[in-house]
Amino acid sequence: MESHMKARLARIAGLVLAGTLVVSTAAIDQKSKNTDADTSATVASGVTSALSGSLSDAAMGVAGVSGMDIARTAQGQEAVEEGTESAEAGVDVDASTSSAAAGVSAELADAAAAASQAQDELTETESTEEQTESTEQDAAQQAASAYGYTNLGVANVEGNLNVRAAAGTDADVVGKMPNNAGCEILGVEGEWTQIKSGSVEGYVKSEYLLTGDAALARADEVKQTLATVKTTTLYVREQPNTDCAIVTMMPQGEELEVLEVLDGWVKINVDSDEGYVSSDYVEISTELLKAMTMTEIRYGQGVSDVRVSLVQYATQFVGNPYVWGGTSLTRGADCSGFVMSVFANYGISLPHSSGAQSNCGTKISASEAQPGDLFFYGNGSRINHVAIYIGNGQHIHASSSRSGGVIISDLTSGYYNTYFVGGIHV
Repeated sequence: MESHMKARLARIAGLVLAGTLVVSTAAIDQKSKNTDADTSATVASGVTSALSGSLSDAAMGVAGVSGMDIARTAQGQEAVEEGTESAEAGVDVDASTSSAAAGVSAELADAAAAASQAQDELTETESTEEQTESTEQDAAQQAASAYGYTNLGVANVEGNLNVRAAAGTDADVVGKMPNNAGCEILGVEGEWTQIKSGSVEGYVKSEYLLTGDAALARADEVKQTLATVKTTTLYVREQPNTDCAIVTMMPQGEELEVLEVLDGWVKINVDSDEGYVSSDYVEISTELLKAMTMTEIRYGQGVSDVRVSLVQYATQFVGNPYVWGGTSLTRGADCSGFVMSVFANYGISLPHSSGAQSNCGTKISASEAQPGDLFFYGNGSRINHVAIYIGNGQHIHASSSRSGGVIISDLTSGYYNTYFVGGIHV
């Protein structure tokens, strides 16, 4: 449209120059007829004024008429005026010349109006196009930022979508995207798309990934509202008030499914049940599901590779002797000494006492436990045993010499089921 406007202004400028030449020719003809100098000068002045007035911007700026062309036209007009001034005074101007000049003046006036209108239309069109482009960009940015992605992809598959280390079915699986999980699209290689979702980065088959408007539409349907705990320990209560009973406690960083946002409280889903937390201690966000690492798939959502490494490190000492007061992982240790030495290998300092260790982290229930958390046991008056939870309902610990030293036990068996006190997240 812009090029069309400029072409229109170019035609108008051409008309202006043509009109100038007509008037110049008419004035030269009047010189031979001894035209009245004052009358011719008035016509010439009118043409010059029209040219230098409202048409100058359109003719010179938009149509591309150069300053040299205008200067040449002005010089020609000046020569006509000088010739006219040397003619005898008092001779009437030929009626046809006056008519021609008047016609050109009218045509110039129309051209000036047309040029002004065309310029206004061009300016309005450019402004409208800029506003439209800006609105489209803002809408795209808002849609993308709603879920934290700039190029959103959404898994469209039954079950889980494999994320591989390279673009090929022979490459290792480094994670899985649950159906409707979101990801950032990093690039496309043939039939494969490179993505990043959560802490997983790799390649997925493009045919199982929604993109563009389809991805945004699906995301709007499946988005989740989450409350992330931003305090060390958060109480979950039966009702939205501080006078009711505490159901459980949540550690910092825990993500809770939001069922309803109330005045000062947030209704959440807790182990398929309902509870309430203070809105002052959570951060509400709208998110999509993310891919899970193979570690998280094996041990549970949110479990880090460090925790898995700690558990694997601890299990290599199974069968080593129990020594009361000992701290050696190879020569022998008691329960708290074993835990202390395992965690020391990962730069975490713990005291050599099960009772003291129980105060070194965030208290959790057995249902909240992750691999690497500590479980404590006692007879009601004091804590007298500690173990490291390794997942799948099992823990590793330095038991008595009679029990075999460092062993792995089921949480539901005998003593451990009866005398369980609680756990901590270190």
